Amino acid sequence: MARSACWEDNTMPRDIQASLRSPKGYEVARHALDLMQAHQVWPTVRNFELWVNYVGEGASPLAAEIDRLLAAGEAITESLGEALAAQYLPEARLNGDILEAGDALSKELQSVTAAIESAQRSSEEYGQELATASERLGSEHAGPVKAVVEGLTNATRKVQGENAVLESQLAETTAELGRLRESLDQVRRDAMTDGLTNLTNRKAFDERLEQICERADAEGEAVTLAIIDIDHFKNFNDAWGHQIGDQVLRYVASVIGRLGATPRVAARYGGEEFAIIFPAESGRTAMAVLEEIRTEVSSRALKRRSTNEDLGAITVSAGYAERLAGESTMNLVERADAALYASKHAGRNRTTAATPVAAVAAA
Repeated sequence: MARSACWEDNTMPRDIQASLRSPKGYEVARHALDLMQAHQVWPTVRNFELWVNYVGEGASPLAAEIDRLLAAGEAITESLGEALAAQYLPEARLNGDILEAGDALSKELQSVTAAIESAQRSSEEYGQELATASERLGSEHAGPVKAVVEGLTNATRKVQGENAVLESQLAETTAELGRLRESLDQVRRDAMTDGLTNLTNRKAFDERLEQICERADAEGEAVTLAIIDIDHFKNFNDAWGHQIGDQVLRYVASVIGRLGATPRVAARYGGEEFAIIFPAESGRTAMAVLEEIRTEVSSRALKRRSTNEDLGAITVSAGYAERLAGESTMNLVERADAALYASKHAGRNRTTAATPVAAVAAA
């Protein structure tokens, strides 16, 4: 189903928001959904936005790239769709900018809060010091010095009264800054979490893998990466529908999230794929955890809640790679992915270790 077949008159407005609010809005939406179904693209909000832009923008860079991928026989997977959205949709890029700005603002608020608390302590210490000096001189016959100090003491009492009001205001401001920082932190957590499974999303996973590998290089620690895939998920999804498919994803994610909890990093890698980073843990430890996940997932017979129909058992395949000294994250991911492919090729429902012979990318 070609995009141009329905839009040869080229009357579609350039502004997508205007298009959806025009008489052609339903036509745009229907055509986008038809194309998504024809190319087996999940009807998520992000994917729908992507394909509406593809349909409506005509000769745009996004349309050209999707046309190229389709002509090459590429499947528009969820991870590929997210990459396209991040590159070509302004809102997706804006969300990333907002996230980074929020992180920077959160750090700045923390610095301001610390400065306010320091000012409070300094004010209190100053008042206490002058009061103590006045008491010491009050018991002595210091003559003119005593008179000067009494004047300073009176002035200090006045300043202390004003400071009490200021400190109260500063305390309120500090509390408000704390609440604002917590809100920003929550926004960042939400932006780094996969909405369906509540696991870490792909963006956060990529960041954490880089950070963990950098720390491993500095401290000489091991890092093991595992990639897990639900076996025959597409067939299951086609047979039972996306809603049941989403329930399966959440079930598998719950097992992976529990066994991959902090300090490990469990993430939804894309579609039906998941990943776990094992900081400072060997391949042997990762193997044991992955086997526990595989066994637990397959041990439960799933049923459809509404009809109590037997859905059968779900199995997963896994591959893992223990990081070589100085190895790049890209090479590590490729080796773990190759190990996963080996598990699939060997019959699925198994865990395979990567061969440690891949070239090390130290750059």
